[in-house]
Amino acid sequence: MNRYKENYLRWLNHDTLDREIKEELQAIRDKDKEIRERFYKNLEFGTAGLRGIMGAGTNRMNIYTVRKATQGLANYINRVSPEKTVVIAYDTRHKSREFALQAALVLATNNIKTYLFKKVMATPLLSFAICHLKTTAGIMITASHNPREYNGYKVYWRHGGQIIDDMAAAITREIMQVEDELHIPVQGEEEAEKQGLLVWLDDKIYNTYIQRTKQLILREDVIKQAADDLRMVYTPLHGTGYAPVCQLLETTGFKQVFVVPEQAEPDPDFSTVKYPNPEEQSAFTLALQKAQEVNADLIMGTDPDADRVGVLSLNDTGEYEPLTGNQLGALLIDYILHMRQLANNLPADGVIIKTIVTSSMGVDIARRFNIDYLDVLTGFKYIGEKIAQFNEDKSRTFLFGYEESYGFLAGDYVRDKDAVQTCLLVAEMAAYYKTRGLTLFERLRQLYEELGYYREALVNLTLAGLEGQEKINRIIETFRDNPPAQVGGLEITIVRDYLQCTEKTRGLCEIKTITLPRCNVLHYTLEDGSWFCIRPSGTEPKLKIYFGVKDKTAEEAKTKLERIKEEVMNIVGAV
Repeated sequence: MNRYKENYLRWLNHDTLDREIKEELQAIRDKDKEIRERFYKNLEFGTAGLRGIMGAGTNRMNIYTVRKATQGLANYINRVSPEKTVVIAYDTRHKSREFALQAALVLATNNIKTYLFKKVMATPLLSFAICHLKTTAGIMITASHNPREYNGYKVYWRHGGQIIDDMAAAITREIMQVEDELHIPVQGEEEAEKQGLLVWLDDKIYNTYIQRTKQLILREDVIKQAADDLRMVYTPLHGTGYAPVCQLLETTGFKQVFVVPEQAEPDPDFSTVKYPNPEEQSAFTLALQKAQEVNADLIMGTDPDADRVGVLSLNDTGEYEPLTGNQLGALLIDYILHMRQLANNLPADGVIIKTIVTSSMGVDIARRFNIDYLDVLTGFKYIGEKIAQFNEDKSRTFLFGYEESYGFLAGDYVRDKDAVQTCLLVAEMAAYYKTRGLTLFERLRQLYEELGYYREALVNLTLAGLEGQEKINRIIETFRDNPPAQVGGLEITIVRDYLQCTEKTRGLCEIKTITLPRCNVLHYTLEDGSWFCIRPSGTEPKLKIYFGVKDKTAEEAKTKLERIKEEVMNIVGAV
C-alpha cells in the first residue's frame, strides 16, 4: 500500500480523532487524488513556521499538525533554554483561537508556562509582548494576507523577532523526531490554569503598547492644526487592526477618520475581498468608494494580522494613487529624519535598515541627513535581529526599517513589521503636509524632483513541481556562472552572490566578503546605480526577479526600467 494511503487510514481509524476531521476524511474515502494531496508529505516547517490550507491530513493545518510543531518547539526550548516561557497570540481566521489554545496546552504538558491573549491580537502586539514579558519564545497563529482557506504558525524568539534560519533548522529537526502527531499528550485547560502553566492575558499589555506607540508622535502641534481638515479612510480588511489603529488615531486627536463599515468587524471568510492583501489594489474597492464619498485625503488599509499596510494618496487629478512600499518608506524616512533634525534629536549614530531588494531612494534621502544605512537579506526577521543587536551592544541607534513588500517599523519596542504604528505615523505625516497645502503624492513628487525619479518592478515566475524547481535552479546557475557583461546598454559593475558570500567588481578586480547569512540570492549593480536581483521564493514555487532604476525624469526612468527588465527576462526565457 502507498505510504499516503497508510497515513490516511491511520488517521481515519484513530480512536479519539477529532469529530470534524473524521467526517472530513470519511467524505474523501473514494477520492484518491484528494487523499494523496493531504497525506503525501508532512506540512513543512519553513524559515518561520507553518503555513498551509486548513483541513484534515498531515499536509494541512489542523490541531494535530499544530500539536506536532509545538511539541518540536517545546523539545527545543527544553534543550537549549534555562528559562521556559512562551506567549501566544492569534488573528481573526478560522481555527486561530483553537490552534493557539492547543499550542498552549502542549507547552503546558511540557512544563512550559504560556501566556495566551484572550482576544484576537495583531502580530506586532505578539512581538511587543515577548519583549515586555521577557519570554523565551512566542507563537503567532496567522496566515497574514493569504486567502481564507489558509492559516499559519509563526515562531518568534526571545528578542521579539521571528526565528532566523539556523534556529528554524534546529526546530525542524526536533519536529521531525516527533513520530506520531495523533498521540501527543495534551494537558486539560483547567489543569493547566490551576498549575499556573496557562495564563490568560487581559488588556494590560495591549494598553501598554498603545501608550508606547503614542510616544512615536513627532509633531503634536500639526495634528491639532489639521485635526478638523485631514480626512482619512481606514480599512482593517476584517482583521486585527481595527481596535488598535482606530484607538490610536482617535486618542491622538485625529477627528476625521472614516472606517469602511463592511470591513470593520472580524470576518474569517474575508467576504468583501478576494485576497485580504493591501498590496492588491482590488482590496481597496470599498475603501475607494468611501474615500470618494467623504472626499478623503488618503486611504490606509492593514492586512488581517496588521503587520502590513497599504496607503493611497489623493493626487493632483483628484484620483487616489497607490503608494508602493518603496515610495511610502521613502516618504516616512524623509519625514522622520526631517522632524528629528528640526527638534535637534537626530542621533549621529542613527541608522535605517532595509532589505537588499528595497529601493535605494530611502538610502539617498538618509544621506541628505548624514544618516547611515544597512542592507539585510529579504525578510523582516533580519531587521528585527539587527534591532536587538543594537539594543544590546549600543553600537547604533535604530531609526527606521522597511521592505518593499509593505512592511515598516519605526519604534524598536517591536521587532517585526508593524502596520499599527505605521498608520499613526502616516496620519501624522499627512497632517504635516496638509498644513502646508500638500498631499503625500505631491510631497513624493517634490522628492523625485530633488533626487531623481526612482522606479522599481518585481516579476514573479511561478514554476511548480519538480520540473519547475529544476528550471529555477538552472536559471539561477546560469546567472551565477555566466552573468551578462551589460544589461540595457549599461555595464554590470558589481555582482553580489549571497550564497558564496562574495562581492565582485566587474572583471574580478576586487573581491570582498559579504558578512550576511548564506542565501541563494544574486544581486547585480549597473554602472549608473540601477540594479536587479534574482532569488527563489522561500514559501512558494516561484522565482522572484526585482528591478530598480533612477533617472532624471519619470519617462526616462520608465523607459530604462522596461529596457533592463526586457533584456533580463530574455535571458531567463532562453534557459
